[in-house]
Amino acid sequence: MSDAQEQSIGASVTSAAVFGASGGIGHALVKELADRGVDRIYAGSRSGNAPGGETIIPFRFDYEDPASIEATANIMAEHPPQLVIVATGVLTLPDGTGPERSYKQLDGVTMARVLQANTIGPALVAKAMLPLFDRKQRSVFAALSARVGSIGDNGIGGWHSYRASKAALNMLVKNFAIELGRTHKQAVLASLHPGTVDTALSEPFQSNLPDGQLTGAQEAARNLLSVIEGLTPEQSGHQFDWKGERVPD
Repeated sequence: MSDAQEQSIGASVTSAAVFGASGGIGHALVKELADRGVDRIYAGSRSGNAPGGETIIPFRFDYEDPASIEATANIMAEHPPQLVIVATGVLTLPDGTGPERSYKQLDGVTMARVLQANTIGPALVAKAMLPLFDRKQRSVFAALSARVGSIGDNGIGGWHSYRASKAALNMLVKNFAIELGRTHKQAVLASLHPGTVDTALSEPFQSNLPDGQLTGAQEAARNLLSVIEGLTPEQSGHQFDWKGERVPD
């Protein structure tokens, strides 16, 4: 990547928000945005933890407390972000419950928890943040999804709750893109597949990966920002992988 490309986000975005700044990819995204010269970076997590820096503004939010998400919009109203990234997600629950390999393992409570984290929470972030976008300037809302959320690309099944939650997220991003596109002609909404990244989310499943398939968090952040920078309003509503290639719906 050239120096000009690396600086493009900093040149075009003065304010950005990352939801999930304490996670592996979210933390890396905040640092990368700071390195690229973004003037104001809102960094949100349930704990309130975020990378340190003069341009980084930590905030707390919790998907189980919708009012906390709405409150973030009030915090950002004076200097609204042109870029919002939702970098949250769950594959294995805190109690160790992992993705179901068979429909026989389905449990309603587990499914609800996964959908809350991967679908409902990001949707509530969109509800709070999209009204802050300028109608005439380029703005981007990006949510981390996964290739396994693609219905067209699903050839092996399994991982029912996780797949369903990401598929639903992709559909919501498409819906939001259609709705916002009527009034915000320069807006871009996309779901992004970061690849398999060396984070706590993927750690239980790394042992069987082929050599070279695991990506470091900082490299993943650079890849994602490069994809975001290249997206156009005509591509709004779709999912793209870390190389910028469209993932089948």
